Amino acid sequence: MSEYSVQQHFQGRAPALRQTYDALLTLSRRFGPVVEEAKKTSIHLVARSAFAGVAMRKNELVLTIKSPTDIQSSRIHKREQISARRWHLEVRLSDPEQVDADIERWIAQAFDISN
Repeated sequence: MSEYSVQQHFQGRAPALRQTYDALLTLSRRFGPVVEEAKKTSIHLVARSAFAGVAMRKNELVLTIKSPTDIQSSRIHKREQISARRWHLEVRLSDPEQVDADIERWIAQAFDISN
């Protein structure tokens, strides 16, 4: 059992951050079973392997998505190529309304390569 919990990540944070995370989790579960793994500084969303990570900031969530390619979008704040066929792409979210068609497409792709 982990010494960290998902709930701990939201203590003292704006309710909109929990709502945004819940929207991400609901969206992710459309593609299949998802396990939440709470770590010290983030929460990993896992199918067979982690397909996304969520880190809390004061007023936003930083969603890191696994991708087989770079995604050209102004919403991507940071990109890192971790191997020949893997990228980690960061998106900042502060409102559940931002969990939209773009995020759905990116999560679907990440879920697919991690399942």
